[in-house]
Amino acid sequence: MKRLGLIVLSLLVACSFAFAGGSSESTGVTVTAAPVATAAETETATTTTTEVPDEFHIGIVTGTVSQSEDDLRGAEALIAEYGSVDEGGMIQHLTYPDNFMEEQETTISVIAGLADDPLMKAVIVNQAVPGTTEAFRRIKERRPDIICIAGEAHEDPGVIASAADLVCNNDFVSRGYLMVNTAHELGCDTFVHISFPRHLAMETMSRRRAIMIETCNQLGMDFVDISAPDPTSDVGIAGAQQYILENTKNWIEQYGENTAFFCTNDAHTEPLLSQLLEYGGYFIEADLPSPLMGYPGALGLELGDVAGDFPAILERVENAIVERGGAGRFGTWAYSYGYTVSAGLGYHAINVIEGKSELLDRDDIMAAYGKYSPGAEWGGSTYVNVTTGTGLRNFMMVYQDTYVMGKGYMHITDVEVPEWCYTISG
Repeated sequence: MKRLGLIVLSLLVACSFAFAGGSSESTGVTVTAAPVATAAETETATTTTTEVPDEFHIGIVTGTVSQSEDDLRGAEALIAEYGSVDEGGMIQHLTYPDNFMEEQETTISVIAGLADDPLMKAVIVNQAVPGTTEAFRRIKERRPDIICIAGEAHEDPGVIASAADLVCNNDFVSRGYLMVNTAHELGCDTFVHISFPRHLAMETMSRRRAIMIETCNQLGMDFVDISAPDPTSDVGIAGAQQYILENTKNWIEQYGENTAFFCTNDAHTEPLLSQLLEYGGYFIEADLPSPLMGYPGALGLELGDVAGDFPAILERVENAIVERGGAGRFGTWAYSYGYTVSAGLGYHAINVIEGKSELLDRDDIMAAYGKYSPGAEWGGSTYVNVTTGTGLRNFMMVYQDTYVMGKGYMHITDVEVPEWCYTISG
């Protein structure tokens, strides 16, 4: 498989997620996808807008500040640019419950209720938690004209792709290899994976974990599974975070300071970072990476004066990390993934409705992402079902280059992901 490269075009990054050998001369991009399925590609019908409406609304549903702040801030960026529906603008932003697993019917109602607006033309859910598929089905039953887009879907790819017109997730296949490989390059000999049963029941996370295990085996590293409380369980966010605070020091003493830690849940990130800064260990990047993911709280930083300015945010976080002696041990993506997905998919939907973009065109999607991550290096692959060998044309997977505080970019977009990574199931 060819590896990908990316050339930045001024402030917009446009890249294409093409099948092997594909490239876009117009953008100066060559991006390699996962091995192409031999079976016929499964396609979901694409919503096509033939006439631009005089007025339309875009709905976006995210988690709350406590569960997924970056996703919410991306929605706020859209509102700042296009205005809120409540004030005569274009964007309608809603949030689903923190305890979305126990309040799934509420989540479905919140998402599906956007179809009540006769001007609604697209609905984006980021993160697309369980219940999103059913909500999209209800929307399509009533309003087939509404474009349904899922960002970072929690439901299995084949499930969400059957109801969504477009799904955009982090590249769990490539990252399963790249995060461990980066830890190895930084001198780590152990990789600790912190999760819980609900997450490990997801195909995306279970496959990534399986790839991480095999990568550790190939690189001569130890892989350690740790089960932590689910923040959506009875213990709540506070109880889940307390568990991390109470145990991280013991884990470092047990596995050594040359251990890289990874957690699959956003709420676990801040307490984990605070303890690693105190006692040692490495953190390559978050499950949904961002310089805002856990770092401000762990470092006690106030970033209100640089809100939305990710180069400035990254610089401030990096300076604080280096001052605390963490240079070379803590990484992230330079631009928030959650923020970019919310804002980028909203912008993409607007362009599609206005006839400026094609819904499933990889160049168009990444140009929209690029508006909110100028200069970032992106990579990615195409989702392929390991069992059936079938690809999903409407399921895009992406990742951004890893930036290590005090060290710089790791240039992982130049690293070749082995073919065997695409053959491992969870």
